Amino acid sequence: MERIIKTGNGWRLGWQPNAPQYNGLLAGENWAIELTEAELNDFCRLAKQLTGTMQQMAAELMEEEKITCEAESELLWVEVEGYPSAYSLHFILYSGRGAEGQWPPPAVREIAAAIETLKVF
Repeated sequence: MERIIKTGNGWRLGWQPNAPQYNGLLAGENWAIELTEAELNDFCRLAKQLTGTMQQMAAELMEEEKITCEAESELLWVEVEGYPSAYSLHFILYSGRGAEGQWPPPAVREIAAAIETLKVF
């Protein structure tokens, strides 16, 4: 299987199943980090979980209310912050190299859709 790269304005997600160590890629406007398969799996799982939470909160909050939600695994921490219709996504990689990245609200909706098609988690 070949490498899969999903890209949009200010973001990239990648998956290369036959890479020796770092199968995944997360990138923003001016940064990029390669991830192990376990790190990428956790990132995608947690990001999907938080995206779902933001969708559920849309009915609970008034239009002008902001919210912050976070989730973590042993490998990384992920946070969404903003309005249910427009929020940023921030992560911190705990393992090995340690890294941090963030995407602004316009990119997050595209990233959430790309996660669904990057690979099966």
